Amino acid sequence: MFKSLMEKLSVDIGIDLGTANSLVYVKDRGIVISEPSVVAVNKKTGKILAIGEEARQMVGKTPAHIVATRPLVSGVVSDFDVTEQMLRYFIEKAKKGSFPLRPRPRLVVGIPCGVTEVEKKAVRDAGKNAGAGEVFLVEEPMAAAIGARLPIQEPGGNFVIDIGGGTTEVAVISLGGVVISESLRVAGDKLNQDIIDFAQQEYKLLIGERTAEDIKINVGSAYPLDQRIETTMRGRNLVTGLPEEVLVTDQDIKKALEKSVGEIVDTIKATVEATPPELLADIMSEGIYLLGGGGLLRGLDKLIEEETKVKTKIGDDPLTAVARGAGFALEHLNELSDVLLEVEDIEPPK
Repeated sequence: MFKSLMEKLSVDIGIDLGTANSLVYVKDRGIVISEPSVVAVNKKTGKILAIGEEARQMVGKTPAHIVATRPLVSGVVSDFDVTEQMLRYFIEKAKKGSFPLRPRPRLVVGIPCGVTEVEKKAVRDAGKNAGAGEVFLVEEPMAAAIGARLPIQEPGGNFVIDIGGGTTEVAVISLGGVVISESLRVAGDKLNQDIIDFAQQEYKLLIGERTAEDIKINVGSAYPLDQRIETTMRGRNLVTGLPEEVLVTDQDIKKALEKSVGEIVDTIKATVEATPPELLADIMSEGIYLLGGGGLLRGLDKLIEEETKVKTKIGDDPLTAVARGAGFALEHLNELSDVLLEVEDIEPPK
């Protein structure tokens, strides 16, 4: 009885461990944290100075010995120790205000499709070292589909596109498994870089990543808009070295993003072409679901629909779909155990 009560009151956590942003879902409380996946480290001492939003505020504004880094590259752990510290920060922050029983919570973490066993083990071990008792992994498109409340365990095709910061995950899901998937390392961060490159080539203007992100959100589009929108782009002129601002429109940014958006659409079309005919019939009926923060790019759903000839819709609150899916899987572990990934223990080389 005590064990049952403890499980009901414990702090179980679902995490969308993203390249750009991490979201944390706590059982029975919903999403409690949404912060950048950024860690500020003092290179002289090795000490971590800030994590999340506080660290993001330091990007581009720190002395040389303080570096604000992302410990994940394309959704995969690139710095194990820093990832562990970031996870510990999220776990401790999520536990605040919760019932104190079960000091080591259960954790469900979303990871990209097609990662290696070594990469899976790195995420699991980082979670355990950060204070989790049990760590379960779920593929991000599967988590996104669960978060969008799609009927993933039924014998029908569910076509999901999850565009995050580092990767675009395209998957067809049926009977609780991924039938076909493609992972493309072109997503939100690459679109930001496209805008930075555009500013340098067109205006000889040097802008930062945060400025590029703001421009993408304010006027970015993948499809011609009915009404022109514009914003100011501020940076340093590479010729004069002085501050400068220029006016850019949605058409300018659409042109800057065309190549990367085209790669995403080509990957989606290739996945549609490789989908078994019976599942494709279901998908044509139910449509394609666009999820993840990148799915909010203006007109992307229209472009995908035009290119694939399949109706495309943006899921409810696409930015939180993976985190909500990880949380739902956590709350229904018995029914959804089949969708979770197993991690093999790999012996280190002798």
